[in-house]
Order: sequence, then structure tokens, then C-alpha cells
Amino acid sequence: MTTETTNIFGIRSIIEAINSGSTMNKVYLQKGLRGSLFLELNDLIKKKSITTSIVPVEKLDRLSKYSNHQGAVAQISPVEFHELEPLIDKVIESKETPIFLLLDQLSDVRNFGAILRTAECTGVDAVIVQKNGSAPVNAETIKTSAGAAFKIPICKVDHIKDAIYLLQASGIKTVAATEKTEKSVFDVDFKQSIAIIMGSEHRGVNPSILKMVDYKAKLPLLGEIESLNVSVACGAFLYEALRQRID
Repeated sequence: MTTETTNIFGIRSIIEAINSGSTMNKVYLQKGLRGSLFLELNDLIKKKSITTSIVPVEKLDRLSKYSNHQGAVAQISPVEFHELEPLIDKVIESKETPIFLLLDQLSDVRNFGAILRTAECTGVDAVIVQKNGSAPVNAETIKTSAGAAFKIPICKVDHIKDAIYLLQASGIKTVAATEKTEKSVFDVDFKQSIAIIMGSEHRGVNPSILKMVDYKAKLPLLGEIESLNVSVACGAFLYEALRQRID
């Protein structure tokens, strides 16, 4: 499997790729594009909840290396994504106290890659991301992950909330990393089956998600800076979980 994200171009080619089951990172569409074939592609994109970006023709020219792109270029992910529900069942059957990691619309590919690397090193059973608004698994992500993107199962879901409901229904407790709590990460019992939820770089965990989780926890900060980089914070949470489990 290649570590490079593949670009395909041409409306018909992209339609066929989607229908064949290829995993799309993102589809770039030319601003002002019209026509029946475009409408067919657009309907398919909406049906499959594929992330799109409306861009000027110059960007499409660069992405397609000035080939005849017909106003559409798609990035195909080099990583195959897993279906969440059967994966949860499989993990629960094989492991007494699984640990999952959910990323609530993390957008930076380098943060994503760094988190995948730490997750693989700390024994996380699967990483769950939302289809829309999340960083793609592209060549930069894979490079930063040191190849962990190929070693740890990654699931894409329509909504993080759906994943939380499913995990909780399977007996897995959920803990969100947030400064909006008095509870420390060191007070959470990570020896149980658990899912850790990390938020986006700028917003943190969505307030509606904070209302759903079983626990909220924060990292103590003794300096003047009010927050940590999300990949660093995630590493701290994961290694506290590992510390407890080793002990």
C-alpha cells in the first residue's frame, strides 16, 4: 500500500471511484461548476458525506498537474478505514479492557499524525474521527505518524455523538479532555474499558459532547500559558492511562 495520497481528476472518474468504494479524503470542485454530470457528482458527495472544498481553477490545475480535470479533483486516502460497530465488537471479544480514542474535528494533519503515533505506542485499540471537518489521512499525516496510520485501526463516522452512544451502549466509559472541569486526569480510572475524547485545536471538545460523556478531566497547568498543543495533551492522557494499566 502506498503512503502517498492519490489524486484523481475528471468528474466521471471521481463518480466511478466513489461508486467502487474508494475512500475519499476530499473532493475539490471548481467554483461555479454546472451541468448534469456535476449535479450527479454533487448528489453522490452529499449522500456519502464526503468533505468538499470549492476552489478556483488555478488550484485544480496544480492538483491535476494541468491535466483536463473538468473542474473536479479528488484525493483518495492511502489508508483503508474500518466500520465502527463490528470493530468495537471485535475488540471487546479479544480484550478485557479496551481503550479507544475519539478526535472531535481535529483539523491539523501533523497533530493527527503525532496522535496516531502516540496512540499506537500506548496500545489504543482504535482511533475514531468524524467524516466532515477532520484532518485527512494524507502523506503528511502518515509521515508524521511514522507509519502508525497503517498499524492502528481508524474509523470514520458521520457524527462523533453516534460513536459515543455506540461505545456507551457497549459498556465503555467516555472521558473528555477539557479545562471546563475541576476533575484532574489523575483522578480518572483508566483501568476500565474507556474512550478518551480530544477536541479540535481551536475549540476543544464540542459543548454538546461534553454533556454526553461519563467523565470530564483536565491536565494541571502550572505556568502562565493556558493550554497545551492537542497532540501533547493527548499524549499526557494516553500515558496516564498506560501508567495505571501497567501498575
